[in-house]
Amino acid sequence: MDERKVKVLVVDDHLITRQYFEATIRSSVRYELLASLPLAQEAVEYCRSHAVELVVMDVLMQHGVDGLTAAGIIKKEHPETKIVLATSTAEAKWLKEAQDLGIEALWYKNYGESPLLEVMDRVMAGDTFYLDETENLTLGNAKKADLTERELDVLRELVACYTTEQIADRLSVSVNTVKMHIRHLLEKTGFSDRLELAIHASKNNLVVSDRERQAGDPNAQ
Repeated sequence: MDERKVKVLVVDDHLITRQYFEATIRSSVRYELLASLPLAQEAVEYCRSHAVELVVMDVLMQHGVDGLTAAGIIKKEHPETKIVLATSTAEAKWLKEAQDLGIEALWYKNYGESPLLEVMDRVMAGDTFYLDETENLTLGNAKKADLTERELDVLRELVACYTTEQIADRLSVSVNTVKMHIRHLLEKTGFSDRLELAIHASKNNLVVSDRERQAGDPNAQ
């Protein structure tokens, strides 16, 4: 008798990536693709009316709520449903947020050496997969691991194109403190100015501002 297949929901707003997820699941005898959706909010609604055992969902979405927010809702309403969040961005703070929400895995599409099916197998076996394989990524002359948490906070705001005064207000620090962190970032990375620093950080997907993550959410501030 064949083993019962795990029922999987795929969620990604990029068609090519979604098709890759679909093909990966269909290639395995252990999993059954229930549905493939382009919006995270649709995933929330789908889980309310279907017995989903595993969700594979991207974090960033162009429209509606982001995948991390939707995953938190699904986990709250259906704690038995396991979730693999996928991202191509080396945003470290998402890892802690995923852990706090009880999400089983955060998988890096671009950086991870572990295939998706392997991560799914581990999650369904009761393991978690939070391996941060991005610490050796570089920004100019610096490794990501060389940057402090506060410097990363400032870098996120720079990528979002906030001014020094706005960054100070958003982080509840002084303007001089922001200037100090920017100076340290430039010294560590070797970039000549804040614009060059922000461009390279954005190009390398090293950090993502809350503004970008919530860009598709009409209720985001």
